[in-house]
Amino acid sequence: MAGAQRRFKEKIRATSTLEKVFRAMELIAASRISKARNAALGQDPYTQALIKSIQMVANDAQYVHPLVSERTDTNKVVVFVVTSDRGMAGAYSSSVLREADRFMAELREQGKEPVLYVAGRRGANYYHFRGVPVEQSWVGHSDKPSDAVSHEIATTLLDRFLAPADAGGVAELHVVYTRFISMVTQHVHIRRMLPLKVVDAPAAGDGEQAAPLAANAPLYEYEPSAQSVFDALLPMYITSRIRGIMLMAAASELASRQQAMHSATENAGELIRQYTRLANNARQAEITTEITEIISGADALGKSS
Repeated sequence: MAGAQRRFKEKIRATSTLEKVFRAMELIAASRISKARNAALGQDPYTQALIKSIQMVANDAQYVHPLVSERTDTNKVVVFVVTSDRGMAGAYSSSVLREADRFMAELREQGKEPVLYVAGRRGANYYHFRGVPVEQSWVGHSDKPSDAVSHEIATTLLDRFLAPADAGGVAELHVVYTRFISMVTQHVHIRRMLPLKVVDAPAAGDGEQAAPLAANAPLYEYEPSAQSVFDALLPMYITSRIRGIMLMAAASELASRQQAMHSATENAGELIRQYTRLANNARQAEITTEITEIISGADALGKSS
Protein backbone atom coordinates (compact mmCIF):
# COMPACT_ATOMS: atom_id res chain seq x y z
CA MET A 1 0.00 0.00 0.00
CA ALA A 2 2.84 2.39 0.80
CA GLY A 3 4.18 1.81 -2.69
CA ALA A 4 0.81 2.67 -4.26
CA GLN A 5 0.55 5.90 -2.26
CA ARG A 6 4.08 6.92 -3.25
CA ARG A 7 3.36 6.13 -6.90
CA PHE A 8 0.24 8.33 -6.94
CA LYS A 9 2.09 11.19 -5.26
CA GLU A 10 4.78 11.02 -7.95
CA LYS A 11 2.10 11.17 -10.62
CA ILE A 12 0.52 14.17 -8.89
CA ARG A 13 3.86 16.03 -8.87
CA ALA A 14 4.55 15.22 -12.53
CA THR A 15 1.04 16.23 -13.62
CA SER A 16 1.24 19.44 -11.58
CA THR A 17 4.41 20.39 -13.45
CA LEU A 18 2.70 19.75 -16.79
CA GLU A 19 -0.32 21.75 -15.67
CA LYS A 20 1.92 24.76 -14.97
CA VAL A 21 3.54 24.44 -18.41
CA PHE A 22 0.15 24.19 -20.15
CA ARG A 23 -1.17 27.17 -18.22
CA ALA A 24 1.88 29.25 -19.10
CA MET A 25 1.54 28.41 -22.81
CA GLU A 26 -2.16 29.26 -22.68
CA LEU A 27 -1.41 32.66 -21.16
CA ILE A 28 1.34 33.38 -23.69
CA ALA A 29 -0.97 32.52 -26.60
CA ALA A 30 -3.77 34.60 -25.07
CA SER A 31 -1.46 37.60 -24.71
CA ARG A 32 -0.40 37.42 -28.37
CA ILE A 33 -3.67 36.50 -30.05
CA SER A 34 -5.16 40.00 -29.83
CA LYS A 35 -2.19 41.57 -31.62
CA ALA A 36 -2.13 38.80 -34.23
CA ARG A 37 -5.87 39.12 -34.87
CA ASN A 38 -5.66 42.88 -35.25
CA ALA A 39 -2.71 42.50 -37.63
CA ALA A 40 -4.63 40.01 -39.78
CA LEU A 41 -7.81 42.07 -39.92
CA GLY A 42 -5.82 45.27 -40.34
CA GLN A 43 -4.89 44.15 -43.86
CA ASP A 44 -8.48 44.61 -45.03
CA PRO A 45 -8.50 48.42 -45.58
CA TYR A 46 -5.28 48.21 -47.60
CA THR A 47 -6.61 45.29 -49.60
CA GLN A 48 -9.89 47.13 -50.19
CA ALA A 49 -8.00 50.10 -51.53
CA LEU A 50 -5.95 47.88 -53.82
CA ILE A 51 -9.03 46.08 -55.12
CA LYS A 52 -10.83 49.34 -55.77
CA SER A 53 -7.77 50.75 -57.54
CA ILE A 54 -7.45 47.67 -59.73
CA GLN A 55 -11.14 47.87 -60.63
CA MET A 56 -10.88 51.55 -61.47
CA VAL A 57 -7.79 51.10 -63.63
CA ALA A 58 -9.27 48.01 -65.27
CA ASN A 59 -11.99 50.17 -66.78
CA ASP A 60 -9.37 51.98 -68.85
CA ALA A 61 -6.82 49.18 -69.28
CA GLN A 62 -6.91 45.95 -71.19
CA TYR A 63 -6.82 42.72 -69.14
CA VAL A 64 -3.44 41.88 -70.63
CA HIS A 65 -1.08 40.68 -67.95
CA PRO A 66 0.46 37.27 -67.16
CA LEU A 67 -1.15 37.32 -63.71
CA VAL A 68 -4.68 37.39 -65.18
CA SER A 69 -4.02 35.10 -68.14
CA GLU A 70 -4.77 31.38 -68.09
CA ARG A 71 -1.76 29.24 -68.95
CA THR A 72 -2.04 26.15 -71.12
CA ASP A 73 1.66 25.53 -71.73
CA THR A 74 2.19 23.52 -68.53
CA ASN A 75 0.24 21.24 -66.20
CA LYS A 76 2.24 22.14 -63.09
CA VAL A 77 0.36 23.77 -60.19
CA VAL A 78 1.92 25.35 -57.10
CA VAL A 79 0.35 24.35 -53.79
CA PHE A 80 1.51 26.55 -50.91
CA VAL A 81 0.74 24.93 -47.53
CA VAL A 82 0.82 27.07 -44.37
CA THR A 83 1.36 25.14 -41.10
CA SER A 84 2.89 25.86 -37.69
CA ASP A 85 6.47 25.61 -36.46
CA ARG A 86 5.56 24.10 -33.10
CA GLY A 87 3.01 21.67 -31.79
CA MET A 88 0.72 22.09 -28.78
CA ALA A 89 -1.92 23.64 -31.07
CA GLY A 90 -4.44 20.83 -31.24
CA ALA A 91 -5.36 19.73 -34.76
CA TYR A 92 -4.22 22.97 -36.37
CA SER A 93 -1.39 21.59 -38.54
CA SER A 94 -2.86 18.12 -39.05
CA SER A 95 -6.10 19.60 -40.42
CA VAL A 96 -4.18 21.73 -42.93
CA LEU A 97 -1.97 18.81 -44.01
CA ARG A 98 -4.93 16.47 -44.39
CA GLU A 99 -6.75 18.98 -46.59
CA ALA A 100 -3.58 19.66 -48.60
CA ASP A 101 -3.10 15.92 -49.26
CA ARG A 102 -6.72 15.60 -50.37
CA PHE A 103 -6.41 18.62 -52.66
CA MET A 104 -3.16 17.42 -54.25
CA ALA A 105 -4.72 14.00 -54.88
CA GLU A 106 -7.61 15.78 -56.58
CA LEU A 107 -5.18 17.75 -58.75
CA ARG A 108 -3.42 14.56 -59.82
CA GLU A 109 -6.75 13.03 -60.82
CA GLN A 110 -7.28 16.06 -63.05
CA GLY A 111 -3.94 15.38 -64.76
CA LYS A 112 -2.12 18.23 -63.04
CA GLU A 113 1.27 18.03 -61.32
CA PRO A 114 1.39 19.66 -57.85
CA VAL A 115 4.55 21.58 -56.94
CA LEU A 116 4.78 21.88 -53.16
CA TYR A 117 5.88 24.90 -51.12
CA VAL A 118 5.55 24.83 -47.33
CA ALA A 119 5.60 27.37 -44.51
CA GLY A 120 6.05 25.97 -41.01
CA ARG A 121 8.33 23.29 -39.55
CA ARG A 122 5.46 20.87 -38.90
CA GLY A 123 4.55 20.75 -42.57
CA ALA A 124 8.17 20.55 -43.73
CA ASN A 125 8.88 17.63 -41.37
CA TYR A 126 5.64 15.91 -42.36
CA TYR A 127 6.49 15.82 -46.06
CA HIS A 128 10.17 15.07 -45.43
CA PHE A 129 9.23 12.02 -43.33
CA ARG A 130 6.95 10.75 -46.11
CA GLY A 131 9.46 11.37 -48.86
CA VAL A 132 7.32 13.99 -50.63
CA PRO A 133 9.53 16.50 -52.47
CA VAL A 134 9.19 20.12 -51.31
CA GLU A 135 10.48 22.86 -53.59
CA GLN A 136 11.12 25.30 -50.74
CA SER A 137 10.11 25.73 -47.12
CA TRP A 138 10.13 28.61 -44.65
CA VAL A 139 10.36 27.85 -40.93
CA GLY A 140 10.61 29.80 -37.70
CA HIS A 141 8.01 32.50 -38.44
CA SER A 142 4.62 30.79 -38.33
CA ASP A 143 3.13 32.53 -35.27
CA LYS A 144 4.72 35.92 -36.03
CA PRO A 145 5.46 36.29 -39.76
CA SER A 146 7.64 39.25 -40.60
CA ASP A 147 7.19 41.54 -43.58
CA ALA A 148 10.51 40.34 -45.00
CA VAL A 149 9.52 36.67 -44.92
CA SER A 150 6.07 37.38 -46.35
CA HIS A 151 7.63 39.41 -49.15
CA GLU A 152 10.16 36.65 -49.86
CA ILE A 153 7.38 34.07 -50.09
CA ALA A 154 5.28 36.27 -52.36
CA THR A 155 8.26 37.04 -54.61
CA THR A 156 9.22 33.36 -54.87
CA LEU A 157 5.69 32.28 -55.79
CA LEU A 158 5.23 35.14 -58.27
CA ASP A 159 8.53 34.35 -59.97
CA ARG A 160 7.54 30.69 -60.25
CA PHE A 161 4.21 31.58 -61.84
CA LEU A 162 5.72 34.08 -64.28
CA ALA A 163 8.59 31.79 -65.33
CA PRO A 164 8.44 30.12 -68.76
CA ALA A 165 7.23 26.53 -68.89
CA ASP A 166 10.70 25.20 -69.74
CA ALA A 167 12.11 27.07 -66.70
CA GLY A 168 9.66 25.52 -64.26
CA GLY A 169 6.71 27.88 -64.71
CA VAL A 170 3.32 26.83 -63.37
CA ALA A 171 -0.25 27.31 -64.53
CA GLU A 172 -1.89 28.01 -61.15
CA LEU A 173 -1.13 28.96 -57.56
CA HIS A 174 -3.24 27.63 -54.69
CA VAL A 175 -2.81 28.33 -50.97
CA VAL A 176 -3.94 25.94 -48.22
CA TYR A 177 -4.16 27.74 -44.88
CA THR A 178 -6.37 28.20 -41.82
CA ARG A 179 -8.74 31.12 -41.94
CA PHE A 180 -9.42 32.89 -38.65
CA ILE A 181 -13.14 33.28 -37.97
CA SER A 182 -13.22 33.81 -34.22
CA MET A 183 -11.40 32.75 -31.07
CA VAL A 184 -13.20 29.41 -31.12
CA THR A 185 -13.62 28.89 -34.86
CA GLN A 186 -10.91 28.49 -37.50
CA HIS A 187 -11.50 26.80 -40.84
CA VAL A 188 -9.03 25.28 -43.30
CA HIS A 189 -9.40 27.14 -46.56
CA ILE A 190 -8.09 26.50 -50.09
CA ARG A 191 -7.74 29.61 -52.17
CA ARG A 192 -6.71 29.99 -55.78
CA MET A 193 -4.42 33.01 -55.96
CA LEU A 194 -3.26 32.89 -59.57
CA PRO A 195 -4.27 33.54 -62.26
CA LEU A 196 -6.35 36.45 -60.97
CA LYS A 197 -9.85 37.29 -62.04
CA VAL A 198 -10.57 41.01 -62.11
CA VAL A 199 -14.28 41.62 -61.66
CA ASP A 200 -16.52 44.59 -60.89
CA ALA A 201 -18.67 42.64 -58.43
CA PRO A 202 -18.04 41.82 -54.78
CA ALA A 203 -15.14 39.41 -54.53
CA ALA A 204 -14.95 36.61 -51.98
CA GLY A 205 -11.86 36.61 -49.82
CA ASP A 206 -10.72 36.76 -46.24
CA GLY A 207 -13.56 38.94 -45.09
CA GLU A 208 -13.05 41.67 -47.69
CA GLN A 209 -15.84 42.65 -50.03
CA ALA A 210 -14.83 44.62 -53.11
CA ALA A 211 -17.56 47.17 -53.74
CA PRO A 212 -18.85 47.33 -57.33
CA LEU A 213 -17.95 50.40 -59.28
CA ALA A 214 -20.54 53.14 -59.36
CA ALA A 215 -22.19 53.96 -62.64
CA ASN A 216 -20.96 57.54 -62.40
CA ALA A 217 -17.39 56.64 -61.41
CA PRO A 218 -14.99 59.56 -61.97
CA LEU A 219 -12.63 59.61 -64.90
CA TYR A 220 -8.88 59.52 -64.29
CA GLU A 221 -5.80 60.27 -66.29
CA TYR A 222 -2.98 57.77 -65.84
CA GLU A 223 0.74 58.31 -66.23
CA PRO A 224 2.45 56.79 -68.08
CA SER A 225 -0.67 54.76 -69.03
CA ALA A 226 -3.58 52.85 -67.52
CA GLN A 227 -2.01 49.57 -68.57
CA SER A 228 1.27 50.43 -66.83
CA VAL A 229 -0.56 51.26 -63.59
CA PHE A 230 -2.59 48.08 -63.92
CA ASP A 231 0.59 46.04 -64.39
CA ALA A 232 2.13 47.61 -61.27
CA LEU A 233 -0.92 47.08 -59.06
CA LEU A 234 -1.37 43.35 -59.67
CA PRO A 235 1.93 42.19 -58.07
CA MET A 236 1.24 44.54 -55.15
CA TYR A 237 -2.14 42.89 -54.68
CA ILE A 238 -0.67 39.35 -54.68
CA THR A 239 2.04 40.38 -52.20
CA SER A 240 -0.60 41.94 -49.96
CA ARG A 241 -2.78 38.83 -50.06
CA ILE A 242 0.14 36.51 -49.24
CA ARG A 243 0.98 38.77 -46.29
CA GLY A 244 -2.66 38.71 -45.20
CA ILE A 245 -2.80 34.92 -45.44
CA MET A 246 0.33 34.53 -43.30
CA LEU A 247 -1.12 36.87 -40.66
CA MET A 248 -4.47 35.07 -40.77
CA ALA A 249 -2.73 31.72 -40.29
CA ALA A 250 -0.69 33.11 -37.38
CA ALA A 251 -3.86 34.29 -35.63
CA SER A 252 -5.47 30.89 -36.23
CA GLU A 253 -2.43 29.08 -34.84
CA LEU A 254 -2.40 31.15 -31.64
CA ALA A 255 -6.14 30.72 -31.17
CA SER A 256 -5.83 26.95 -31.66
CA ARG A 257 -2.91 26.80 -29.23
CA GLN A 258 -4.82 28.76 -26.60
CA GLN A 259 -7.81 26.42 -26.91
CA ALA A 260 -5.60 23.31 -26.82
CA MET A 261 -3.65 24.50 -23.80
CA HIS A 262 -6.83 25.50 -21.98
CA SER A 263 -8.22 21.99 -22.51
CA ALA A 264 -4.89 20.45 -21.48
CA THR A 265 -4.83 22.53 -18.29
CA GLU A 266 -8.33 21.42 -17.39
CA ASN A 267 -7.50 17.77 -18.13
CA ALA A 268 -4.35 17.98 -16.00
CA GLY A 269 -6.39 19.42 -13.14
CA GLU A 270 -8.88 16.58 -13.44
CA LEU A 271 -6.04 14.02 -13.42
CA ILE A 272 -4.59 15.62 -10.28
CA ARG A 273 -7.97 15.34 -8.57
CA GLN A 274 -8.25 11.69 -9.56
CA TYR A 275 -4.72 10.86 -8.41
CA THR A 276 -5.32 12.73 -5.13
CA ARG A 277 -8.44 10.68 -4.50
CA LEU A 278 -6.60 7.45 -5.30
CA ALA A 279 -3.69 8.49 -3.07
CA ASN A 280 -6.11 9.20 -0.21
CA ASN A 281 -7.76 5.82 -0.75
CA ALA A 282 -4.34 4.16 -0.67
CA ARG A 283 -3.45 6.06 2.52
CA GLN A 284 -6.71 5.04 4.19
CA ALA A 285 -6.16 1.44 3.16
CA GLU A 286 -2.63 1.61 4.56
CA ILE A 287 -3.89 3.01 7.89
CA THR A 288 -6.62 0.37 8.04
CA THR A 289 -4.09 -2.36 7.40
CA GLU A 290 -1.79 -1.04 10.14
CA ILE A 291 -4.65 -0.84 12.65
CA THR A 292 -5.73 -4.36 11.77
CA GLU A 293 -2.19 -5.63 12.25
CA ILE A 294 -1.91 -3.87 15.65
CA ILE A 295 -5.23 -5.31 16.85
CA SER A 296 -4.31 -8.77 15.61
CA GLY A 297 -0.96 -8.54 17.42
CA ALA A 298 -2.64 -7.41 20.62
CA ASP A 299 -5.12 -10.24 20.44
CA ALA A 300 -2.32 -12.71 19.91
CA LEU A 301 -0.40 -11.39 22.93
CA GLY A 302 -3.56 -11.54 25.06
CA LYS A 303 -4.24 -15.13 24.16
CA SER A 304 -0.63 -16.18 24.78
CA SER A 305 -0.71 -14.68 28.31
